[in-house]
Amino acid sequence: MKKIFLPLLTVAFGLTIATSCIDEVNPSTDYVTGDQAGNAPGSYDNFVNAVTSTLTGKFTYSGSSTTPYDYGYPSFFLKRDVMGQDIALGYSGSWYSTWYACGVGLGPQYAVCQYPWTYYYGWIKNCNTVLSLAGETPDEDKITGAGIAYAMRAMFYMDLARMYAPKTYGTDKNAETVPIVTETTSLADLANNPRATNEDIWNFIISDLTKAEEYLAGYPRSDIYTPDLSVVQGLKARAYLTMEDWSNAQKYAKLAQSGYSIMSETEYTSRDTGFNTPTASWMFGLTYKADDPNILENDADSSWGSHMILEIDPEISGCGYASNYGQQQLIDRHLYETIPATDFRKNCFVDFKLDELGTEAEIIDGLKAYSDYPDWVYKTGYDGYYGAVGGLSLKFRATGGGAGHENQYIGFVVAVPMMRVEEMVLIEAEAAGMQNEGNGIALLTAFAKTRDASYVYGTHTDTYGNNSTSTFQNEVWWQRRVELWGEGFATFDIKRLNKGIIRSYANSNHLELNRWNTTTTPDWMNWCIIQTETNFNYACTNNPTPVKPTSDSEEHSW
Repeated sequence: MKKIFLPLLTVAFGLTIATSCIDEVNPSTDYVTGDQAGNAPGSYDNFVNAVTSTLTGKFTYSGSSTTPYDYGYPSFFLKRDVMGQDIALGYSGSWYSTWYACGVGLGPQYAVCQYPWTYYYGWIKNCNTVLSLAGETPDEDKITGAGIAYAMRAMFYMDLARMYAPKTYGTDKNAETVPIVTETTSLADLANNPRATNEDIWNFIISDLTKAEEYLAGYPRSDIYTPDLSVVQGLKARAYLTMEDWSNAQKYAKLAQSGYSIMSETEYTSRDTGFNTPTASWMFGLTYKADDPNILENDADSSWGSHMILEIDPEISGCGYASNYGQQQLIDRHLYETIPATDFRKNCFVDFKLDELGTEAEIIDGLKAYSDYPDWVYKTGYDGYYGAVGGLSLKFRATGGGAGHENQYIGFVVAVPMMRVEEMVLIEAEAAGMQNEGNGIALLTAFAKTRDASYVYGTHTDTYGNNSTSTFQNEVWWQRRVELWGEGFATFDIKRLNKGIIRSYANSNHLELNRWNTTTTPDWMNWCIIQTETNFNYACTNNPTPVKPTSDSEEHSW
C-alpha cells in the first residue's frame, strides 16, 4: 500500500500534534534515580546493555509505528545531512522534508523539535544510570560497564554540542550548546541548568573519554556494536578535530586505526553486503534485528532500510519509502559530477546521463552497471515522484541475498556504521596538514589513491561562497563528503568549517523552492531546543526559529 499522506498531515497540523506531544515528555526531568535502578529487576549488566541496545529498533519517541523517521540513531544522520547540499530529496512530501526545507517547522513549538531532546537525553539517562550504580570508584566487575557509559555519554553530548551550538568551538568557545545532565544532577538543578558553553561541554566530553580510555583498556569486546578502546580513541579524534587541537586529533586518529583496514573497492560497492554488513573497516556500528518493532511493524517501513535501500521487489514486497513510495535520498548532482570516473565510489550512484537515453529498455540496460535488479531501480525512479534515475543511491544494499530483495523483513535487517577507519584516516590527514601541510597532503593523497588510482591533489577546491578554509582543507572536506555520504557528517563539517551551501546551479537536482545558496553556515543548522525545556528550565536560552528563504537563489556559476 502507498504510505504518502502522513507527512502532509503533519505539516498541516504540526502545531496541534506538537502540543499533545510536548505536554507528555520532559526528558531532562524524567529520569531513573540510582535507588530506583538498583531496586529494579535485572542486573547491572542489563543497564549497561541498554546504553547501546536502545540506539535503534523501537519507536522511542512517538510509540507509534506509523512515524517512519522514529527509528533511532541513524535517523539523525538523514535529519542532519539533508540540511546541506549533498543529499537532495526526490519528493517535496518526503518524511525528511521538514529538515530539508528548513523553516518554522523546526521551531521549538513543533513536534519534530522534541525528537532529538527525547532521544539524546533518554540515551544520556541510560548512561547516567550505569554511572550512578558504578559509583566514583567502580568495583572490578563494574569498570567495563562504566567505561562504556562514559564513552557513549561523550558521544551523545558531542552530537548535541555540534547540533545546537550556533558557533563552533574554534570560532567561539563561549557559544552556548545544551544543558549538561549527569548522574549527580539533582531535580532542583534541572530547573536552573543553563546551556553549557563550548569550552565547558568539550572539556566535559574529553573528561568522560579520558575515563573511558582508562576503564576500557584491555576490554575485548565480542562485536563492533559495543565501544572499546579504539572507539574511544576515535571519539577523542573527533572531539579534538572540532576543538582544532590538531596535535591531539592526529595522535588519537592514528591510534584508533590500529587493527583495522580500509574498505576495498569490492567491499565498498558489493551488491550483496555493501554497507549492510560490518567489514574490517567498521570500528563501531549498530544493527537492526528481525524481531525489532521497527522491522515487524508498519511493514518495516519505519526503518533505516526503508529510507535508504532501493532494491526491494515492487511486486512481491511493494514496501519501502525509497524503493516503492517515491521518497529517495539523492546525491547532489554537482557533487556527483566532481567525482572522477576513475573513482570507484562514483559507482554507488546512478549516472544522470542515463536519463538522456531514448527508451525505457536502454535505461534499464544502463542500470545493470549498478544493480542486479535494474528494472526495479527503474521503477523506483520513474514510477515515483522523482521521474528519473540519475543520482539514485545504491550505496546501502539490502541484506539476505535474493530472499532479502523479495522480503523487506529480511532485506531491512541491516547493520549501519557509526564509525569507520576511513574517517580516522581523514582526520589524521587534516590534523597533520594543519600543522605541516606537506605531511597532510601526503597522507590525504595516499588515502585518495586507494579510491582513485589517478587522483591528483588540488582538483576539488570548491569554496562554497567563501574562503573560510585553505585549498588543503577543501580537499579533505571533499573526500569526507564523498567517502562518508549519508553517514551523518555533512552538517557537522559545514558548521565546523563555516561553509555555506549551494543548491541552486545549472541542472541542479534539488527541489524547486529549496534551491538556496548561502555564503556562510545557514542558521537552520543551529537546532532549536524544545519549548518544554525552556518552560521548566528557567536558565535555558534558545536558538532563533529558522527562517526559510522566500525564493530560490540565483544560479551559482562554478
